[in-house]
Amino acid sequence: MSVHPDRESVIVRLRPHSRALFWPTVLLVVVAGAVGYVAGLAAEQWQVITVFAAAALLVIIGWFFPLCRWLSRRYTITTRRIVVRSGIFVRSRQELLHSRAHDVTLRRGALQSVFRSGDVILNAGQHNPVVLRDVPSAGLVQEALHDLIEGSQPSGAEW
Repeated sequence: MSVHPDRESVIVRLRPHSRALFWPTVLLVVVAGAVGYVAGLAAEQWQVITVFAAAALLVIIGWFFPLCRWLSRRYTITTRRIVVRSGIFVRSRQELLHSRAHDVTLRRGALQSVFRSGDVILNAGQHNPVVLRDVPSAGLVQEALHDLIEGSQPSGAEW
């Protein structure tokens, strides 16, 4: 198998840290337990239907929408570029070639430091930098992007 240096290949595909789904999942478990308890106490059929309808509404708003939002955001790092895709109904796609980026910054909050995640910011001199929000193993992603960007910059002899 030969390696083609001019071909683009995917290095990693990422999503934001799954920590964002913790509270929605807690809500799902609490709603499931509460429905079982309250439906057992209900005396009439309309009360049971109301409990199930309210629970379904809570699950859709509190668990399903956050899950869809988390699933709709993807980051792809290739040998040539970074691609950020997001959106459920309105899709947006942002790309940045490694050769255009000149600065990679890692920003972490207190909770992100505990989970070793963070926001990786790629500055290309534009008004809107490319931000990889809350990526897992953010330090490793930053180092890999540094190496990719450094490898894509022309050396002093080529100028």
